[in-house]
Amino acid sequence: MDGAGKHGSPGTVDEETHVTQAPGEAYDVVILGAGSGGYAAALRAAELGMSVALIESDKVGGTCLHRGCIPTKALLHAGELADEIRESEQFGVNSTFEGIDINGVNSYRDSVVARLYKGLQGLVSSRKIEVINGYGRLVGPDTVEVDGRRVTGRNVVLATGSYAKSLPGLEIGGRVITSEEALTLDWVPKTAIVLGGGVIGVEFASVWKSFGADVTIIEALPHLVPAEDEALSKGLERAFKKRGIKFSLGVRFAGVERSDDGVKVTLEDGTTYEADLLLVAVGRGPSTANLGYEEQGLRIDRGFVLTDDKLHTGVANIYAVGDITPGLQLAHRGFAQGIFVAEQIAGLDPAPITESGIPRVTYCQPEVASVGLTEAQAKEEHGADGVEVLEYNLGGNGRSQILKTTGFVKLVRAKDGPIIGVHMLGARMGEQIGEGQLIVNWEAYPEDVASLIHAHPTQNESLGEAALALAGKPLHSHN
Repeated sequence: MDGAGKHGSPGTVDEETHVTQAPGEAYDVVILGAGSGGYAAALRAAELGMSVALIESDKVGGTCLHRGCIPTKALLHAGELADEIRESEQFGVNSTFEGIDINGVNSYRDSVVARLYKGLQGLVSSRKIEVINGYGRLVGPDTVEVDGRRVTGRNVVLATGSYAKSLPGLEIGGRVITSEEALTLDWVPKTAIVLGGGVIGVEFASVWKSFGADVTIIEALPHLVPAEDEALSKGLERAFKKRGIKFSLGVRFAGVERSDDGVKVTLEDGTTYEADLLLVAVGRGPSTANLGYEEQGLRIDRGFVLTDDKLHTGVANIYAVGDITPGLQLAHRGFAQGIFVAEQIAGLDPAPITESGIPRVTYCQPEVASVGLTEAQAKEEHGADGVEVLEYNLGGNGRSQILKTTGFVKLVRAKDGPIIGVHMLGARMGEQIGEGQLIVNWEAYPEDVASLIHAHPTQNESLGEAALALAGKPLHSHN
């Protein structure tokens, strides 16, 4: 099948049809991996009337649901509550912080995951998707082998996700852990070193500080969250200093000595740090090794599967989505790609996903949220004189003062053109990125956003104030 399920021609798929697979018959779509990208592709393909096999060696939901996004954000919320209790007197509320019951925190975390997992299982079952539990390997242009069983599909979607990376020669074990082990800790470290100042590193640093740990981040690049706009990085560094989170920037890790009760980390400049444990948070690598991809002719670069803008690999009817493709390693990116591929297979000709238009959120305190181009990227694309930038400080925002948060909204626009970047720092700013992505993806001008009415008092109002200022009519900010 090329571009359509057997139950409908391109563009005319019956969205109410559900298919029961006959023994030995090829599925319309075989999906290897049931994380955010894989299960989204499965649900949408089934919704479009196609027969679907979803192959997963672990649990439907993948890293995001079970070992990533959801459990880490549950921990961060618990940490936020701990900070609010400690600091409640500044709001006129007398309270006593008695400590962290890590078993209780973990039970809360697990209950959130369990509810979402049960709901996802119900969705998959209701769409009559066949879930095949086992380790799958691509053995042909249309065939995945699972524990000796060969599963054939007219289309194959690869969605095998990613794993927590380490550095060459840095072995994980004992007091040296990755985010996956960090999520299962049944104790709160008194001291912790976090190797890597990206999203995962600063989130764990934030939650452990909230739980009472003394935390030091080691980042080889000049700034924390180095993929973000430099203004966000510097703002987060100021906020972390105020919270008492320490960090070393611009010096590489050299090695670690381990003992039964701690670690000693050495940097290339000879500086040493000691702590109860070392969290290795140097990013995630694509899970593509030993899965038969290269043997079937797929192009692989540094472990990533290369595709065209329609996520086709160039081999037969094989597509790839999510963390195994180069670009942002975000669950919602994989989810969107899964939907895109299902619709592409069905012949609906969906619009390709623009990478810069995908929203990004780091859920530390304060939150970092962005979409579109950074100021540096915009200047590279449009020239130094072709970009206008405005920062609106949250000091002028009523809701921010109520929450006692600091930060800003930074807008980047093409000169005399649309807003091409939105960058925000502050409490609950992750919740504002929805409007930010509409602004960027719909190529809104500052005047367009300024004419919208934003509810008062809200953090969301800061986006409207920033747009007003960029449109030349600042109200709660200075020229």
